Amino acid sequence: MGGDGPATDDGTPLRGRSRAAALRSARARGETLDQLLDRNLAELLQELRVAITGVQVLFAFLLGLAFTQRFTELDAFALTVYTVTLMATALATVVLVAPVSFHRLVFRRRQKAALIAVADRMLVAGLALLVVAISSGVLLVLDVVLGRGPGLLGSALVLLVAIGLWYGLPVRARRAGTDDDTGDDDTDDDDTDDGTGDGTGDPGSAAGPGRPAG
Repeated sequence: MGGDGPATDDGTPLRGRSRAAALRSARARGETLDQLLDRNLAELLQELRVAITGVQVLFAFLLGLAFTQRFTELDAFALTVYTVTLMATALATVVLVAPVSFHRLVFRRRQKAALIAVADRMLVAGLALLVVAISSGVLLVLDVVLGRGPGLLGSALVLLVAIGLWYGLPVRARRAGTDDDTGDDDTDDDDTDDGTGDGTGDPGSAAGPGRPAG
């Protein structure tokens, strides 16, 4: 399979865009594919820690809120917003923790590239759910404290700012080609192949001996 480009340690080559992106990024940093995957995984874990911390704080607040005396005074609208906020937070927690379960179940199965691809998608989805949870939480609190109008305005402002900073700026940078210039955007599905394992060997050669994934 040497003619197909860099291969994983189980002999499965990285294909198409995955191969080109992996080669480009690895060569830019003077890394082997193993080192590239290890770095990608470490970066994803750091990002997951940041995201899950915010989700945990919000989830704890929402669970405690249901047992306060003020909660019984909420009207139907506020209860609906609370339900949406709670469900979005719970789903964000499940989605953001999913890579941990995936890692445990494929540990030492030579699936690190698949793990990175899954974790990347789960992180993006989890952040989307977190945006919904935060904006809904702001709506709930401001509706109780200031009224419906300020609550809707505050929630819309938070939603727009979050979408702009979390998605708008990265998409704009990606379209401008800054990712190719820096070689730092290694955690998206351009760099990994869902069904492959760890990359090994020199970026320009076929696979050599590799370490078990995990």
